[in-house]
Amino acid sequence: MARGQRKAREALSRFSPTFAIVGRPNVGKSTLFNRLVGRGVALVDNQPGVTRDYREAEAHLGGLSFKVIDTAGLDRVGPDELSGSIRKATEHALSAADACMLLVDAKSGVLPPDREIADFLRRQSKPVILVANTSDGRAGDTGYHDAFDLGLGEPVRLSAAHGDGLSELCVEMERASEELAARSEADDPGLEPGEPGDGETLESPVRIAVVGRPNSGKSSLINKVLGHERLLTGAAPGITRDAVSVSADWNGLPVEIFDTAGMRKRARV
Repeated sequence: MARGQRKAREALSRFSPTFAIVGRPNVGKSTLFNRLVGRGVALVDNQPGVTRDYREAEAHLGGLSFKVIDTAGLDRVGPDELSGSIRKATEHALSAADACMLLVDAKSGVLPPDREIADFLRRQSKPVILVANTSDGRAGDTGYHDAFDLGLGEPVRLSAAHGDGLSELCVEMERASEELAARSEADDPGLEPGEPGDGETLESPVRIAVVGRPNSGKSSLINKVLGHERLLTGAAPGITRDAVSVSADWNGLPVEIFDTAGMRKRARV
């Protein structure tokens, strides 16, 4: 192994990157998130717009350990307050990530929203991995080749639903991680392997679930504890659709709080 590669690997052992999965609605972001995490954490449905609050979890792929963020679909902001809040939350998740994975749906082809998101990501100083999802089979060939026009390099052919193409995705994620690790090493060379950085702790968190009927203020309560608007809130019931966990520090005690969807009678779900 060359000296430069060895140094990159050593830096990577001291760095755990965060990848945000972004794209327009209904391109398979939550499906890929579940695939990387290794279990069905995020709610998945053919109906667009199911994901609203972004969620994050620890994940592993190949020999790489990282954190992954599932975001709501980036789309044009509608006239309602909720769509603007969803986009704002997604942009906040992007700012917290070290790198991004832009998903496009190869079977439906590259659409104008895909180009707008690609333009937005090019203006960020973060690595971007372009992923052509559902590109398995001939039906995705045209969309896969069209993805080159986004100007983000060669897309990774992937089927998040079936797990095809994960090895190629792992190669691109390792490449981006080594680049990020080298930057981190230059900024803070004194951090030893396995040593927690600022804001990190080795103590297991206390896990708390906030439950109740719809529109009783569960998300608002968690936002109050966190001290910022991390979760979407509003007057309409049913904004929170699935359980989302957030981490907090309560007077030095690590806490993981779960926001849940409102509990309803089974016949009304």
